[in-house]
Amino acid sequence: MSFDLYQQITDRIIAELEKGTVPWRKPWSCSSGAISRATGKPYSVLNQLLLPQSGEYVTFRQAIEEGHPVKKGEKASMVYFFKFIDAEDDETGEKKQIPLLKYFSVFHISQCPGMKPRFTSSVSTHSDLQPDKKAEEFLHYYISRSGVTLKRQQSDKAYYSPALDTIVVPEINQFADLAEYYSTVFHEAVHSTGHPSRLSRITDVAQFGSESYSREELIAELGASYLVNAAGLETPSSFGNSAAYIKNWLSALKNDKRLIVSAAGKAEKAVNFILGKKEGGQTADNAE
Repeated sequence: MSFDLYQQITDRIIAELEKGTVPWRKPWSCSSGAISRATGKPYSVLNQLLLPQSGEYVTFRQAIEEGHPVKKGEKASMVYFFKFIDAEDDETGEKKQIPLLKYFSVFHISQCPGMKPRFTSSVSTHSDLQPDKKAEEFLHYYISRSGVTLKRQQSDKAYYSPALDTIVVPEINQFADLAEYYSTVFHEAVHSTGHPSRLSRITDVAQFGSESYSREELIAELGASYLVNAAGLETPSSFGNSAAYIKNWLSALKNDKRLIVSAAGKAEKAVNFILGKKEGGQTADNAE
């Protein structure tokens, strides 16, 4: 892969941005969300947003009672709810109920070794979607050298955790399109190159919507576009979605398209790191 390819894709994305925003969607199917293992009922909308992934959750005690205790070192998530208590108005004496926000700790069943789902997931899957050999080679080569952890699990979230140095993405059968699947995985892989042990691009925890967060999203999506193209998986739909995603973050940065040039340079370094390439196109393993 040469710099000309990076420039070509960058130019195409800029051309798409000139046309305006392209609708962007989450490319994977998701289940009914996070549910209580004890009742099979989904948690409230608030808890759906706060819990880290879809699927069944148990309390610490429930896990022990089932014979599958929580793995040592696992972190609990909080489930919030309102408990109504009786109260009396000091002035009128009128009785009323006041909501009191409370919470309790839960763990996802994946944190409890040996615990299997009790309820059938309603997520729509695409069993005919198969891993791509070249894209998987890219990932295997990077992961084996870098030490980053890649978890593919049924979920409704894709992210990279710098603290855990772990990439989490939905399973491949939650996607209807192979290019969108690898675009998602590569996006998070590019984020992981920013770890201090690699390119040291991520030096602190950026707040969502901040300038540093937006810049990092540009880098990750450009890098993903390069890698999807290099794997021979790019489609008009996947490219359009990437352009729309980039447009969204450029808007957060006052739509300054010059930022693409800066982000493209950092994305190129990230891609070369993932592919094990040094300056001039050599792979790190083969360089003298």
